[in-house]
Amino acid sequence: MNILLTNDDGVESNGILILARVLRGTRKDNIFVLAPDKNRSGVSCGMSVFDPMMLSEKSQGIWACTGLPVDCVIAAVLGGIPCKPDIIISGINRGANMGNDIHYSGTVAAARQGAMMGIPSIALSLNAFENNYWEMAAQYSAEHLDEYINMWESDIFINVNIPNNANGPDGMVFTWPAVKKYNDELTLFKGPDDRYCCYLNWGKDSVENQSGTDWDAVSKNLVSVSHLAIHPVVRRDLCPNVPDYAAAGIRR
Repeated sequence: MNILLTNDDGVESNGILILARVLRGTRKDNIFVLAPDKNRSGVSCGMSVFDPMMLSEKSQGIWACTGLPVDCVIAAVLGGIPCKPDIIISGINRGANMGNDIHYSGTVAAARQGAMMGIPSIALSLNAFENNYWEMAAQYSAEHLDEYINMWESDIFINVNIPNNANGPDGMVFTWPAVKKYNDELTLFKGPDDRYCCYLNWGKDSVENQSGTDWDAVSKNLVSVSHLAIHPVVRRDLCPNVPDYAAAGIRR
């Protein structure tokens, strides 16, 4: 079985390289990497529509792409490198992808793209931006990878968030995305050429403290596993004429 590793942190990030090493040491599968050549965090589902993607093999089984995370998945699946994936793992991401993060994350977008192309896909994230326990996260992911693969269905992908604890998590639970607010601010000043320059300053996130969410699970040292739909959804109370496919037993 061919397992593709990708991410949005870049091909040289600790999360993806340590995960690749651990998986190669514990599984008989062909583990290979195709990831952006630099950090592409926050690019969501962006694609290189008008620019070519340049692919280069940095070492055996590790490829860099000048494009975005979704580009990496598309290139691997459509034959850009000589190894078509049977499974796609995006991560391990530096920092959690919980709540509203799933709309912005390139790591999550890569898993979504893989599932849209009919391949079991999993996004893995570690809840820390520094002092990350990468070995713990990689070992845990390797031990539970088959469970995650078996959870996959044709209209979802699996989003996993791991608490950053040297001793590992206390368990694993199924969750749904929390409601998260970012409280960011914008710094604006006028440059010498009369154009305005803007910097986004990250604020302190605030999250609705609701039992059963991904944020709630990780805060209790539990691994959060969310089954996320690849298709857009509608509010049936606002769109009453939309057929109820679920009630009819029809999968979309």
